Amino acid sequence: MIVLGTQDKDFFPHSITEKFNTVRELGFGCFEIDGKLLTEHTKEIKAAIKETGLQVSSACGGYRGWIGDFESERRKLAIMDITMIFQSLSEIGGTGIVVPAAWGMATYRLPPMMPKRTKQEDMEILLDSLGQLDGLAGKYGCSLFLEPLNRYQDHMLNTLEDAYNLISNKAFYNISLTADFYHMSIEEDNMDLSLIQYQSHIAHIHLAENHRYQPGTGAIDFKRHFQTLHSIGYSGKAILECRVRGNDPLKDYKKSVDFLSPML
Repeated sequence: MIVLGTQDKDFFPHSITEKFNTVRELGFGCFEIDGKLLTEHTKEIKAAIKETGLQVSSACGGYRGWIGDFESERRKLAIMDITMIFQSLSEIGGTGIVVPAAWGMATYRLPPMMPKRTKQEDMEILLDSLGQLDGLAGKYGCSLFLEPLNRYQDHMLNTLEDAYNLISNKAFYNISLTADFYHMSIEEDNMDLSLIQYQSHIAHIHLAENHRYQPGTGAIDFKRHFQTLHSIGYSGKAILECRVRGNDPLKDYKKSVDFLSPML
């Protein structure tokens, strides 16, 4: 069975314990935490996990720089911060962190459309970062979930094929792929065929509609895509990474959980 989870929302309580209780009450089975929140409040989070029984499955964001950053010092910061997140994840029983090549650094689709490196140089930098993080992830019993982003947010990795081709060049042991339905709805020719083709490397799912809001409010055929996930034997986490719109955010978010739950 696929486990449905969520990232944090600004309409969740500020207290970590109250936040976790709200997540459980909404019907989620796990939580994907901001990496900075995790590293700065590890003890408090461990206590909240014990009190509420909610699993913190993974982390996303919360580090400086990017693994494919143009600036070498910012790339070092990203690797250092992600390593700290691995350490904290190992303390709370988390499985890994979602990491894109970069976000908002450059794109071929929006001005100035002139990245500072060649495509080959981009790939060499990413492979170097992933090579360092692969061993560090293994040290802490975690994984790095590499996430391709759409063409308007990143110029390096846009499809599952892009990410697969990158990591299949090396013998990585702790790096796999995040399949994000929002980005896939923009970039993949056929989302289901991509899920099938790269199933052996997909270890994490992010969910949002084609317009980035909560599932059940847009055009993505979630029922069909979840049938595909079941057909390939995916039984991991599916995390809602979406904006929420509606007059009552908590109520409208719960509707999305109810929409997805029969598909799990």
